[in-house]
Amino acid sequence: MNKEKVNRIVLVGTGAVGCSYAYSLINQGVAEELVLIDVNEAKSEGEAMDLNHGMPFAPSPIRVWSGSYQDCANADLVVITAGLAQRPGETRLELVEKNTKIFKQIVKGIMESGFNGIFLVATNPVDILTYVTWKESGLPKERVIGSGTVLDSARLRSALGKYFNVDTRNVHAAIIGEHGDTELPVWSHAMIGIEHLDSVLERKGDLKKECLDDIFVNVRDAAYQIIERKGATYYGIGMSLVRITKAILNNENSILTVSAYLDGEYGQNDVFIGVPAVINRAGIREIVEIELSGKEKEQFNHSVSVLKETMKPVI
Repeated sequence: MNKEKVNRIVLVGTGAVGCSYAYSLINQGVAEELVLIDVNEAKSEGEAMDLNHGMPFAPSPIRVWSGSYQDCANADLVVITAGLAQRPGETRLELVEKNTKIFKQIVKGIMESGFNGIFLVATNPVDILTYVTWKESGLPKERVIGSGTVLDSARLRSALGKYFNVDTRNVHAAIIGEHGDTELPVWSHAMIGIEHLDSVLERKGDLKKECLDDIFVNVRDAAYQIIERKGATYYGIGMSLVRITKAILNNENSILTVSAYLDGEYGQNDVFIGVPAVINRAGIREIVEIELSGKEKEQFNHSVSVLKETMKPVI
């Protein structure tokens, strides 16, 4: 097989999130090679064995093995899900100091291999750890991407679809800002099919606009609710990471609300945060700068300020 035509993904971290990603990746036949790396080598070996056993039923063959940072040299994409998990009652931002130390070691090891592809970061607090990855790697900002608010936006679309009784794939709505407590819904641009959200609410008099606030709160706090019930969230983020991966490897030019570096967009600088961006084979082609309402601008600026304040001790 011609190496230039093989898409190699390296996954760092074979915990619940990493394995959910790997499982979804194989079931959707997204890449040709998948390397698993974990500080617990036996764990990554076992996961590779288990995934390989299901390969006869995969839509396309994927070579999966447990490897090392040296395998990153020829990788197109390195996905990092390693790090300490969010505990019950703990915010994503409280994880920052512990996971920043871990990430600096991981990124150093990856870059020493000669890696020159794209980073996709999922570990929380994702916006800050994406910034750390960018700083430590020295790669162009376009090739360092965080999962951002892709999952949050999916949760919002799911909730709105349920509320309006329409297919969630026909709901176009986004959450932007920090992947965490200061995120915000962009109601000013939400669409149900090709109809603006406000028009739908006006036409359907029995639907209350106040219900949107409850919908957003449930979306924002979804992780806490899931953690309380099952200990962790991983299927949703695993599938979200595969969606971003497909946009990259298939050169889709898809618009997703990833964590991207702002360099003047939305009036902000030197921060990674969830915003709509065009994703293709080169990484982030461009950031989509939508016109926010006055309230949304205030909320977004607050989200940026909280992230920057939290980053100060570690950056």
